[in-house]
Amino acid sequence: MGSAKNSSSAARKARIEEMRRAERARERRSRVLTIAASVVVVAGLVVGGVVLVNSQSDKKSLTASDSKGGSSGDSGHFTTGKDGVMTWSGTLARTHVTTKVSYPMHPPVGGNHNPVWLDCNGDVYTKPVQDENAVHALEHGAVWVTYTGKASKADVDALAAKVKKTPYSLMSPYENQAAPLILSAWGHQVTVKSATDPEVDKFFSTYVQGQQTPEPGASCTGGAMK
Repeated sequence: MGSAKNSSSAARKARIEEMRRAERARERRSRVLTIAASVVVVAGLVVGGVVLVNSQSDKKSLTASDSKGGSSGDSGHFTTGKDGVMTWSGTLARTHVTTKVSYPMHPPVGGNHNPVWLDCNGDVYTKPVQDENAVHALEHGAVWVTYTGKASKADVDALAAKVKKTPYSLMSPYENQAAPLILSAWGHQVTVKSATDPEVDKFFSTYVQGQQTPEPGASCTGGAMK
């Protein structure tokens, strides 16, 4: 009788111990799952935060880029020849854009530009013009004469007279340039000392509808007139 009771008690203790072990195992599994779930949640929050920050950063970058003007798409730099003419050695992009463009040179000699060209049929502008329209005129084979307030009136008048009788040329004031008198064509630019500088006639002869022209024969009228 006593032996049976002892045996029953031992079995009960064994079952209780087994139940305790099973409960402890369940608790361990539960803790592991809880920790794993927490890690996943935290990782998700971190990734989400990074994506949000990057998204905001991209938006700010785009906004800043839009406010400053789009890229000209140009790559390269000027090389200067023995005659003083600077030639752009890299790529000059030709995509039509409707936004302001940030050019790497002033005045620009190429790059992305407005779909509407600046009239360049011997047009003389007395006020600054839009770079983006002028660059389109260069694409059509025009020579662009620019001058600052430091240029003499005699030189400005003489160059204006030359432009007026030369199809595929234009002239405008341009303060943001390195010299008082500059002549530009697609991919080419030269500084001249005066209207009588021999380089003036040479540059016009070489680059008005010259071999550098991306679109020879394209119109120089019917575009923008300012």
